[in-house]
Amino acid sequence: MELDAELSALAAQDDLPADLVRRLLQHPGARHAVALLRRDLTDELIAEIIELGSVRTLAGNSSVPSRIRARFAEHPEPAVRCAVAASVRDEPLGLLARLAADPDPSVRSFLAMNEHLPTELLALLAADSEASVRSSVIQRWRDAPDDVRRMLLTDADPGIRSGSVRAFVPPADLLPGLLADPVTRAAAVAHAVPTPELAADPDSDVREAVAAHPDLPPGLRDVLAGDQDIFVRNAIAARADTPQAMREQVVATLEPDSPLAEWMLSFSRGTHTCPPAAPAPPNLSRQQAESLLAQAGL
Repeated sequence: MELDAELSALAAQDDLPADLVRRLLQHPGARHAVALLRRDLTDELIAEIIELGSVRTLAGNSSVPSRIRARFAEHPEPAVRCAVAASVRDEPLGLLARLAADPDPSVRSFLAMNEHLPTELLALLAADSEASVRSSVIQRWRDAPDDVRRMLLTDADPGIRSGSVRAFVPPADLLPGLLADPVTRAAAVAHAVPTPELAADPDSDVREAVAAHPDLPPGLRDVLAGDQDIFVRNAIAARADTPQAMREQVVATLEPDSPLAEWMLSFSRGTHTCPPAAPAPPNLSRQQAESLLAQAGL
């Protein structure tokens, strides 16, 4: 492990004496780890981290006392307010409502992802004037009530409509319109009955969605096994109900033109494997920590 990485790992080590933590603050990478990860920061250490210019990172540490994080909500830099908005609790009362009215849409977007946000503020952000904020609500609020889902599924912004139909089960009365909309058609296929018309759609994304449909009839499966698009054929190869002989024939036609395409195809079929996670570094004794700090000139 490189020295910088060793120092950052040491900075996150439990029960590290405060005097060693303070020395680590002089190293930028280690200071970042201290500010973001440590749960035992004293007021003195917090003040020193702020003085050294790492307030943005510190604002993302949910273990920092609420009375201090509330101050970050008034910071002039939007990035600092974003960091605190993502996880702060409503302490003092009204803090979340103030953040929901922040003039910077990035702050409101981060706030929408906050698990402590009450539903009334989520509903407020779902109607925000900025599409980026509404998009964050879609990602966060998968069990949004019917009126909110309907509002987002029929949003004027095409990106919001597309994201909504992927996140929510659309009401039956909205499905025809979503299928007619080129922006939402492919995603809406998952909620429709697969038909020959959809299987022959000129949009390959629509045909791929049909190929992955859980209720795909065998006849349409066999047609799509010979589709001109490699990702449509790959979706057929990934199906559990595709006969083994057909699967082997389809896989033989999958010749990706780039490593990225190969990864995407193998991921869809469940044949991609991730390397095992690296083991966590062992805790250092004080003597070992002192030696590492000396090596870094701290």
